[in-house]
Amino acid sequence: MTLRFYDTASAEVRDFVPLKPGNVSLYYCGATVQGLPHVGHIRSAIAFDQLTRWLEYRGFRVTVVRNVTDIDDKILAKSALSFEPDFEEGPDDIREEEWWALAYRYEQAFLKAYDTLGVSRPTYEPRATGHIPEMHALIQRLIDRGHAYPALDDSGDVYFDVRSWDRYGSLTRQKIDDMQGAPDADPRGKKDPRDFALWKGHKAGEPTTASWVSPWGTGRPGWHLECSAMVTKYLGTEFDIHGGGLDLRFPHHENEMAQSQAAGHAFANFWMHNGMVTYQGEKMSKSIGNTVSPAEMLELASPRVVRYYLGQAQYRSVLDYQPTSLQEATAAMERIEGFIARAVRALSDSVVSGAAELLFGSPGTVPDAFAAAMDDDLNVPQALAVLHDTVRAGNTALTAGDNAAARAALHSVTDMMRVLGLNDVAAPTRDEQADTALGVLIDAQLGARAQARATKDWAASDAIRDTLAAAGVLVEDGPDGATWSLRRS
Repeated sequence: MTLRFYDTASAEVRDFVPLKPGNVSLYYCGATVQGLPHVGHIRSAIAFDQLTRWLEYRGFRVTVVRNVTDIDDKILAKSALSFEPDFEEGPDDIREEEWWALAYRYEQAFLKAYDTLGVSRPTYEPRATGHIPEMHALIQRLIDRGHAYPALDDSGDVYFDVRSWDRYGSLTRQKIDDMQGAPDADPRGKKDPRDFALWKGHKAGEPTTASWVSPWGTGRPGWHLECSAMVTKYLGTEFDIHGGGLDLRFPHHENEMAQSQAAGHAFANFWMHNGMVTYQGEKMSKSIGNTVSPAEMLELASPRVVRYYLGQAQYRSVLDYQPTSLQEATAAMERIEGFIARAVRALSDSVVSGAAELLFGSPGTVPDAFAAAMDDDLNVPQALAVLHDTVRAGNTALTAGDNAAARAALHSVTDMMRVLGLNDVAAPTRDEQADTALGVLIDAQLGARAQARATKDWAASDAIRDTLAAAGVLVEDGPDGATWSLRRS
C-alpha cells in the first residue's frame, strides 16, 4: 500500500507518510457563516470526507478539525441589514438580528446540509470566537520575532510584515512585488500595502459585542490568523494535511502558512485543494444568475444522488454542472440500487441472517482496482468505474443463478459505497413489506415479458414494459437479461 496525494506547496504528487505512525491529522477550512451554504462549500466538505473515509479504511486513526469562522467583516455587514427568518430571503416578517445570532443561524444551515449529504462530523469543530487568547499569543509571538507590528496610524490594527518573511508567496509561487495590496484595512497604517491584518481595531459604528480587549486595543481577529491559531491548538504546530477549496489558496492559505512558519511552526506537511464547481463551463456568479444551491439540487434529486454527483469527479478537477447532471447521477445510482435490491431479493432467502446481514454486515475488502484508484490521489472516477463494473458482474451472476458470485459482488458494492459515503446518505424510505411485495410482482411481470420475447411476441413484451413504465418502473435490457429500478420522483 502506497498512498499518494498531490501537495499544492511542492506542486507534485508525493508519497503520503503520516508524521505519527497509524495516525493522521487533518484540518480543512469550514464555513464563514455569513450566508447559506453554496455548492462549492459542500463539494469541498464531501471531498475531504471521502479522504477521511479512505484513510480510515486504510487503517489510520484520523483526527479531523473543521473550523467555523463566526466573526468576520461580511458577518457584521450582513447583520446590519434586515432579514427574513427561517433561512429565506424575502420581504415578509422583517426584523433585525445580532451578528452572533446570524452566524449561529447560518452555522446550523451548514450543519443541516452536511448531515443531509452524509458528511461525517469532524473530531473538533472550533469557532473562531472561542479562541481569542490563542490568537493574542500568536500575534505577540510574531511581534517578538520581528514579523508583525502595530499599525502606524494608531488604529489598533496589527499587521503581518510580508517583507520580513522571505518565503512569502511560496505556496502560490508568486513574487511580492507582483501581488496586489491586501484589501483588509486602510493601507495608511501599513508599512507595505500587501501587509495583512492579524488584529483589527474596533471601528466606529461596529457593535461593541464584536470586539475583545487586547494588548493593542479593543478589536477582533483577522481572518487568516483565526485558522492558524485554531489548527495549532487542536493538531499542534506540525500536522499532516491542510485542505480547502482552490479559491482559498490565495490569500488565505498563503497568509496562514506565512504567519505560522514565521512563528516557528512547521505547520502543514501536505496542502490539498479541491477544484471549483462551474455552471456549463462558466464560473458560478449571482450577478449573472447561473448559480445552483445545494437546496435547489435537493429539490431535483435525492440526497444520495446529490452526494454522488458532487463527489464523482477527481477532487482537484473542475466539476461542471449541466442541466442534465443530476439526471445522469440519478441513472447511475438507480443502476447501483437496482442491483442491490435485486440481489437482496434473490439472496436473502438463501442466508440465515437475511437482507440486513447482506447490506449492513461487517465491512469487507474493496476490490484491488478500487483500492489502487483511491490510493492514487483519490481517483474517484476510476473507483466509480470499478463500482459499476462490479454491479454489471453482479447482475450477470444473478441471471446465471450463481449466488456465490452475486453475494460477493453485493458485498463489494456495499463496501465501496460505504467508503464513498453513499451508504450514510438516506435513500427514499419505503415500507419493507410493500417493497418486497412490489419486487415479487415486478419480477413476475419481467418473467412474463422474457417469455414473450423468447416466443417473439413483441407486442406483448412492449405492452408489459409500457405498463411498468406507466407505474414508474424503469426496465433496462442488457446482455444478461432485464433489470429494473423505480423512477425518482
